Amino acid sequence: MATHVKRAFKYRFYPTDAQAAELSRTFGCVRKVYNMALAACAEAWARQERVDYNQTSAMLTAWKKTEELAYLNEVSCVPLQQTLRHLQSAFANFFAKRARYPRFKVKKTSRASAEYTSSAFKFRDGRLTLAKMADPLDIAWSRPLPEGASPSTVTVSRDGAGRWFVSLLCEDPFVKPLEAMHAAVGIDVGLDHLLTLSTGEKTANPRHERRDRERPAKAQRELSRKAKGDGANRRKARRRVAKIHARIADRRRDVLHKLTTRLVRENQALVIEDLAVRTMVKNRSLARAIHDAGWAEFRSLLEYKAGWYGRDMIAVDRFFPSSKLCSVCGSLAEAMPLSVRTWTCSGCGTSHDRDVNAAENLLAAGLAVSVCGAGVRPQRRTPGGQSAVKQKTPRREP
Repeated sequence: MATHVKRAFKYRFYPTDAQAAELSRTFGCVRKVYNMALAACAEAWARQERVDYNQTSAMLTAWKKTEELAYLNEVSCVPLQQTLRHLQSAFANFFAKRARYPRFKVKKTSRASAEYTSSAFKFRDGRLTLAKMADPLDIAWSRPLPEGASPSTVTVSRDGAGRWFVSLLCEDPFVKPLEAMHAAVGIDVGLDHLLTLSTGEKTANPRHERRDRERPAKAQRELSRKAKGDGANRRKARRRVAKIHARIADRRRDVLHKLTTRLVRENQALVIEDLAVRTMVKNRSLARAIHDAGWAEFRSLLEYKAGWYGRDMIAVDRFFPSSKLCSVCGSLAEAMPLSVRTWTCSGCGTSHDRDVNAAENLLAAGLAVSVCGAGVRPQRRTPGGQSAVKQKTPRREP
């Protein structure tokens, strides 16, 4: 039976000069309203008060009536209302300890975007027209929308490389659980090899940023030589840097999408380690390599695809000694630095590949959790809505 899910379809589009100017004004107004509302919430927080959406919406109405902020009336009101809703969601995540305190948006570093609800756009016969615009957007339809799909929201964005994107949120009736199977796999992520599976298969780490390191370094040196300020030459140099990084990110995302799709299609249960990536990147020696590998993005993609297609994803406690535990006899080895890639068990004499052994142990722990649930306690909620699990195991591992 088909499972109806909300799915975003993202496309590039090429705006006319008039459309680009209108969207740029909208982005600026959205950023201004968000920052003003955040400042008002911060002031209320200092007085130990909370400001809800209705209050910020009333503030927006009052701001529009002032001479200083009258320009807010020149753009569609829907993106401005939506950014206030996003701010409330950010505060909800903060109070639930799922995210940090909301930060102010900065023109040069924040993502430029605006969200339109169905009352602020028209979508007919594959042509999308936004509020305050006379002509439809010139969208490059790289893949079709689900037949009969009607977008509920549309998000327009511009990245640092100057590329324009439109994301249409639709209900996709064709996403349905795959046929159940008995295959299960343990997945160990790493730097030498991006993935090591419990089957013994290893996936090489493409190291996209490392392979292209000279190009962004050269572009960054050229940017640093430009005069400070908002001059045309500095903007062009900044755009060149952004394009190089966008290309690297696109290639990384493409590889991760293909890997996660294959893993979800070939396995019913997928077991990973609940790594604290945000903490690990504080290690300055490893931060660049970890970001380049994209561990956090890999987990995020795997989670939502497993949820879509009826697969089970299990996250084993990060303190589980998967590398030091012999997958044959269960003996626990002594301290094992990262430089040790193979080791021999003192209990049974089995020679282990460090990563394959870790993947096999993760699989065994994950299957034990899914079958009997013994020795398990709830952990934080994952972004996909599933509960990760912790296995009661020794909590010492270098």
